[in-house]
Amino acid sequence: MKFLDLGQQPIANAFLTPGKCETEFFYDLEVGVDLDTSLVSHINFVPPSMMFNDSYVYNTSSSKTMVKHFKSIAKEIKQTFGDLKILEIGSNDGTFIRHFDIDKAVAVEPCGNFAKFTSEMGYNTYNNFWDQKLAVQLAHMFNRFDVIYSANCMCHIQDLDSAFRAIYYALDDNGVFIFEDPSLLEMLERNSYDQIYDEHAHIFSVTALNNILQTIGFEIFRVDKTPIHGGSNRVFAKKKHSIQNPPDGSLDIELEQEDIAGVSEKQTYLDFADRVENSKNSLLELLHEIKDGGNKIISYGATSKSTSVFNYCGIGTDLIDYITDTTPDKQGKLSPGVHIPVVSPEEGFDDSVDYAFLGAWNFLEEITKKESKFLRRGGQFITHVPEARILRGEPISTT
Repeated sequence: MKFLDLGQQPIANAFLTPGKCETEFFYDLEVGVDLDTSLVSHINFVPPSMMFNDSYVYNTSSSKTMVKHFKSIAKEIKQTFGDLKILEIGSNDGTFIRHFDIDKAVAVEPCGNFAKFTSEMGYNTYNNFWDQKLAVQLAHMFNRFDVIYSANCMCHIQDLDSAFRAIYYALDDNGVFIFEDPSLLEMLERNSYDQIYDEHAHIFSVTALNNILQTIGFEIFRVDKTPIHGGSNRVFAKKKHSIQNPPDGSLDIELEQEDIAGVSEKQTYLDFADRVENSKNSLLELLHEIKDGGNKIISYGATSKSTSVFNYCGIGTDLIDYITDTTPDKQGKLSPGVHIPVVSPEEGFDDSVDYAFLGAWNFLEEITKKESKFLRRGGQFITHVPEARILRGEPISTT
């Protein structure tokens, strides 16, 4: 059932060279829900090679929050399950896998520029998209893995049945599959529709994952909630016949919470769509009011989230002067779709800025610590989560 239309959207991480925007790719970003499984997915998928290639610009290690997060989960995995043979699917620049022995870890990364990172670090790295053919190849070369880990990657894979079956094949009979992705429940509660962009082919509820994984032969035995990426679920699964890692009760708690929230009910999604439209109108009204007051507004962070918001709302240089971002590969380019210039913080985040839209609202704590000078001199941040407003020192919450 289609419930949301975010309009014509570009590739969220495809930043453009000025003067070379004529052939930019757009697609219809429509979202639907399968009410039988509760799986929320794009109706129109973008070819993976257009999103994940040698020009991919998001690197995990650029965020102190993410570096700390992956160090922590790596330590926990080793303490809980042992320093065993591990496979990471979607290894990016090696921020997670670097905490494991080179002889016991294998990386899979479809973006060649990042696969080069882990390869040069000494890890066996496969510059491929994850599929059943690769799973058979790795199982033959390394035998099956004790732990398979994936962060913010499974939701990118369009054919989930094939991907999960490939993981089942590559996993040892007593192994553990651990993956984390943005939470549908958190998105619904926060009204954070910017979780939806080209790369996020699916937004997972635990209900949907439980339905899908059971059909393949997995059993979820633990679910952790994390604040990463605006609210995520970390799911721990094993093969059903394994007697190790008995369920800890967290799955039932999460399923009950999602049932109360109505993740399997049509009206839940229709109501969400209404809130998204109201958010758009409120944000535009707020930005116009601030701009009409003679203030300078920029955007902080050239993120996929902000690409989704700006293109859905039609926000361009009439409202946002430019975007600041620390990623060198984005600087000097134009943002996807609406073509807002991207500059370095050193060049653009100066005393002339009155307001900054939080393109990376999910890193609010890290940003406010870093930009305390901006706040002290009277600068203010703007967010649209859970509603369009000027932040006055309060945290972003679901209420």
